Amino acid sequence: MSSVPARSDIDEAYKWDLDSLYATDEDWEAAYEEAEELIEDLSAYEGRATEDAATLLETLETYEDLMRTVSNVAAYARMRRDEDTTDDTYQALTARSQSLSSEASSAASFLDPELQDLDYDDIEAMVDEEPALEPYEHYFDDVLRMKDHTRSAEVENLLAELGEVTGAPGEVYNMLANADMTFPTVEDPDGDQQPITLNNFTTLQKHPDRDFRQRVYEAFYDEWETVRNAVGTAYKNAVKTDVKMANARDYDTAREAALDGPNVPVEVYDTLVDTVHDNLDTLHRHADLKRQSIGADELRMWDLYTPLVQEESPEIEYEQACEYVTEAVAPLGDDYQSRLADGLDSRWVDVYETEHKQSGAYSGGTYDSQPFILMNYQDDVESMYTLAHELGHSMHSEYTSEEQPYVYSGYEIFVAEVASTVNETLLTHHLLDTVEDERLRRHILNEYLERFRSTLYRQTMFAEFEHRTHEMSEAGEPLTPDRLDDLYRDLKGDYYEPAVLDDRIAREWMRIPHFYRAFYVYQYATGISAAVALVDGILDDGEPAAQRYIDFLRSGSRQYPLELLRDAGVDMASPDPVESALSTYSDYLDEFAELL
Repeated sequence: MSSVPARSDIDEAYKWDLDSLYATDEDWEAAYEEAEELIEDLSAYEGRATEDAATLLETLETYEDLMRTVSNVAAYARMRRDEDTTDDTYQALTARSQSLSSEASSAASFLDPELQDLDYDDIEAMVDEEPALEPYEHYFDDVLRMKDHTRSAEVENLLAELGEVTGAPGEVYNMLANADMTFPTVEDPDGDQQPITLNNFTTLQKHPDRDFRQRVYEAFYDEWETVRNAVGTAYKNAVKTDVKMANARDYDTAREAALDGPNVPVEVYDTLVDTVHDNLDTLHRHADLKRQSIGADELRMWDLYTPLVQEESPEIEYEQACEYVTEAVAPLGDDYQSRLADGLDSRWVDVYETEHKQSGAYSGGTYDSQPFILMNYQDDVESMYTLAHELGHSMHSEYTSEEQPYVYSGYEIFVAEVASTVNETLLTHHLLDTVEDERLRRHILNEYLERFRSTLYRQTMFAEFEHRTHEMSEAGEPLTPDRLDDLYRDLKGDYYEPAVLDDRIAREWMRIPHFYRAFYVYQYATGISAAVALVDGILDDGEPAAQRYIDFLRSGSRQYPLELLRDAGVDMASPDPVESALSTYSDYLDEFAELL
């Protein structure tokens, strides 16, 4: 019997307040119907959106009304489903919202091609005629720069209609991993049966008993082996979808297509990988320190999550974590700190793991709603850092939604992962400066090192895997589970050279949900690199640097990501931020090596 509580057993104070988005499912239905009417309203502008400035403004305003409504509908359905991934009612609402999103995208597909029939002079003349179009100038630039990769209105409509289908591999994987798979229980050192879940696997891999870690590791990956062909098929088709969609838009590669959306040169991706590869010896040193800390002759795959400190990690209850995080962000100013504290008191966060709840953590919400954070809090240091991370995303959304019109209310992942990691970095500095408990300090330092390992190195390894699988597909090579195992095993061997590999670790690619959002994970690594540089500036220069950072949060997508970060004080087109972050990682390893 599972020891994970039912959702009904959790106090309301620890659940997010989705009623603030829609009070009832009936309200959701009304919004759904409103979106369907707006789809018809928008469709009426097809073929005449750019006939004059006034009509263009009407078209854009109708488009925004539609997309805001669809966003609210989709967010509510998804978050209700994530409360219990086995709930048929909200699975159905999620499916309907996905169909609605596809219909809305299809209805709006005429807009970019019609705008791209204009040139910059035409746009400038319309802005002069209708000043209300002026806020859209960056949006117009973004649309026009994509002209070479936009198809006819008919083809764009078809591609939009396929959106629901092209996302199917990820949906299949999500339901398989979160709803259908049941992991075994393993006997712990006290003789109790310990259930394994997606959420607690890494926590169990930190257990001080090495034999127990091995049993958990083997049971976990043996369960993945039972769905090997299903996951392999899902991922193969996800990669094929990326490649076919890139071809449809006349890109040479899927990677080029993915990075062109946020206007990030592929050289940034390559610079990250090359710089990390030039510094693998630092990761190897971390791995060897783990081996020394556990007193083993060989480091095995079930040892990789083991803390460098072998004493039991202190518990960090949720309320204490909230206090620490709130105190840590003080260098960003009173306004940031008070907003974050108010959010924690306003049920932004769905705190604890419950039966069939979506695994992992994320920050959600919409332009019209408060932020919402899904957590599976485990009363440990890692969960505290995850809370800080997701609050960084939520505060980014708060500032952007307040400052920017809807057209710029989103922001690219490339900058989003900076906002989240700035909070993590500030938390580390605050705790190491203020906490006197030596045991907690050692675990904080270990957690920070693990964040570097898992964010800068592990995500770059994932980025290499994604790049190679897409290259294989583009070259016509079959992506069989065996080929994917071989590729992943080779990468794991390069990155963790001092450790002994086994057959089970080759299956790790099967449990990474981010692979169904291609060329996404590299931005975790660039994000931590930029964040370390920004925090150094904030702590050294004080209010001016903090204000530049707040201005960055307020900017949303009004500029391209590299421009936004340059204004904040960091140049991600250069290897310097990555090298600086790796140097910081190395310095903390030196400190820990002295302790050992």
